Amino acid sequence: MKDDATPLLKGRTVRHIHAVGVGGMGLGPLAIYLARRGWTVSGEDDHLNPGMAAQLTRAGVELESSGKLPAETDLLVYSAAISPEHATRQAARTAEIPSMRRGELLAAVARERRLVGVCGSHGKTTVTAMLVSALRTAGWDVSYVLGGLWGNDAWAPAAVGESEWLVAEIDESDGTIAHFAPAFTLVVNLDWDHADHYTEQRTLEAAFAGLMARTTEVVMGSDACATTMRLFASKPSSARMVTFGRTGEFQMIEATVQGGSLELAWAGAFAISAQTVAARGEFNALNASGAVAAAQLMGAPLNANLLADFPGVRRRQTVLRHGHDLTVIEDYAHHPAEIRALLHSLRRDLVEGERLVVVFQPHRFSRTRQFKAEFAAALGVADSLHLLDVYAAGEAPLTGGTTADLYAELMRLSPRLPVNYLPGDAAGVLELLRQSRRPGDCVVFVGAGDIELRAREWLAVLDDEAARVEQWDQLAAELRAVVSAAGKVAREEPLANKTTLRVGGAARVYVEPADAAELQEVVRRVHARGLPLRMLGRGSNLLVPDAGVDGVVVSLRRAGWETFTPLEDGRVRVGAGLRLKNLCGLAAKAGLQGFEFLEGIPGNLGGALRMNAGAMGGWMFDVVDALELLTLAGERMTLRRDELHVGYRHCRELEQAIAIGAVLRPATVSEATKISRQIDVYRSKRQESQPREPSAGCIFKNPGDDSAGRLIDMCGLKGERIGDAEVSTVHGNFIINRGHATSAEVIELVRRVRAEVQRQTGTELQPEVLLYGSEWEDVL
Repeated sequence: MKDDATPLLKGRTVRHIHAVGVGGMGLGPLAIYLARRGWTVSGEDDHLNPGMAAQLTRAGVELESSGKLPAETDLLVYSAAISPEHATRQAARTAEIPSMRRGELLAAVARERRLVGVCGSHGKTTVTAMLVSALRTAGWDVSYVLGGLWGNDAWAPAAVGESEWLVAEIDESDGTIAHFAPAFTLVVNLDWDHADHYTEQRTLEAAFAGLMARTTEVVMGSDACATTMRLFASKPSSARMVTFGRTGEFQMIEATVQGGSLELAWAGAFAISAQTVAARGEFNALNASGAVAAAQLMGAPLNANLLADFPGVRRRQTVLRHGHDLTVIEDYAHHPAEIRALLHSLRRDLVEGERLVVVFQPHRFSRTRQFKAEFAAALGVADSLHLLDVYAAGEAPLTGGTTADLYAELMRLSPRLPVNYLPGDAAGVLELLRQSRRPGDCVVFVGAGDIELRAREWLAVLDDEAARVEQWDQLAAELRAVVSAAGKVAREEPLANKTTLRVGGAARVYVEPADAAELQEVVRRVHARGLPLRMLGRGSNLLVPDAGVDGVVVSLRRAGWETFTPLEDGRVRVGAGLRLKNLCGLAAKAGLQGFEFLEGIPGNLGGALRMNAGAMGGWMFDVVDALELLTLAGERMTLRRDELHVGYRHCRELEQAIAIGAVLRPATVSEATKISRQIDVYRSKRQESQPREPSAGCIFKNPGDDSAGRLIDMCGLKGERIGDAEVSTVHGNFIINRGHATSAEVIELVRRVRAEVQRQTGTELQPEVLLYGSEWEDVL
């Protein structure tokens, strides 16, 4: 137990401190520092980060169940996120145990050391870490309290050294900044934040000006921050006022990227002219300059490699995955200025063809309401954006401060930006992220809440997919043994060029069997492995996710499936692979009338049977006498029309089976020229009413007796566009590909159209197009 513990509380000795919210990046390191100083420390947290838990245990902090106040507690300390109604705080009041906020307690223990207080609206954790790292590399044994976890788990987030110096972050968010009087204050930046506490920017500036006034030796500030420079000009402190930056007293004249590091060139008051920093971006170049300038003013010896082995801070541009086809980064940025700096830095590093994909979790309703427009502008540089619900951090929801409000602002400022947001469904957003993934993506998870957990969950899903690669390889090899040279078996076969919309990724395994016997063997083997199998016709009426299809895709595109055989009784037997356009032409030549309505439907017979395709008042099963199918267990069957259960865009018997052919009955026999004229009429009508650009056909089912196209047109949505996906100006129920649309863009456009139609008319449109390899329920 620490001998001089009494100063924490006047007239009362403190031996045991209990910390509520000890898993947080503010209170956790302070608890470790207190334990290292000699106090007995216990703590609790409803959401304890595993990394912080390990560090607390290593430091001897006893972790308790939530709501359990140790009887021997002399002092309770709590984080800003802990409400007065929390059970442990209530128990402390009942037992008349004194309580302090995290910042108040840090200020109290900091009075015993020569404090270097690092402050600012954002970036202070990185600067604190850089300063501590530089001092340790220089051989100085300083005490420190970091506001996060190091990138190297061997380093504790707080330590007690032999020197007189203590380096710590000063948090302004809850007003406890007023309790600090540092020897040395390092101001990173001063952007207005924490509107719940500082209702006006001038009140925030006054808090920092007060800190500067209480500083006894040096106040250092970045010349990149106009607010800081304005305060400096007012001479708020009798301490020495020093600037750093591009034009500061400590001048950074150049920052170049060398591999994964920065090479900094310095001038002015710097005692050395260069520094290698294991970090990236202009923001970190300035951070490093401020940290090393502070180390020099503290009296530490400098060299060019003080930060060459900087371990970084977890959740500050932490690279979770880096490979030729995917980079995943997480970052704690939660203020528009730092998000803007982060994303611009990442975009500069991308090469042609790579996308910047952002997953953003807003932090606090008050901050979201305050900075909606700024957030929207900063996030607008992304190529694709995925939004999670606001991380409340103890706040109650505020009107205008929800993710839905931010989404609306994004739609106003960047209407063509693909933005995915599913209220209350983080798993759904991450599924959309998975489905829309493309090779070369740089995916960055941004936010100060629990988004780092979502990042790791998402990577676990990708790892599970990758673990199945060997399984797919083995299956492909097995299927090659049963599919002849007249057929095809391929791994990672691109599907976009096999669809009418021309979007989507690859099939894990793709098969084109040459005949029914090969198809039967393929189906049996896939079924025996318990793997998904999906049929692909001519690729109309479906949307392939950008990430492709996790399963076996079978297409009946070989010549043996495109049969048209007239029967003696006037009927015709047709193979499932025959294109509907060719069916109409062959029927016309044979003088068989009744199939003309199928002209122009961009599919084959198998797809038309699966979806009971219809047009011009006719339906596929109007002309079907018998259906030939293959069950997923590999059994061939023929069912009469009266044994089938069909409806709008549906045939029950084909839900778990594959159509391999049908016997069709013409309405009558007629002259070929007469039939051809009717086909021409239908073709002309279709061309006049439907777009010519690539599409998947009608996107939505018609609701009841109404028309989806009419509702979309009435709501003014024709021409609505995200990226290269656009609601057709010819027919509102078509989404067209203007050239380079992605599946993610189409999905987001579907969601926006549905939401707007429901908002204006109360009608909830349901997709008619299949989300191939997935379900619409997962993404809508």
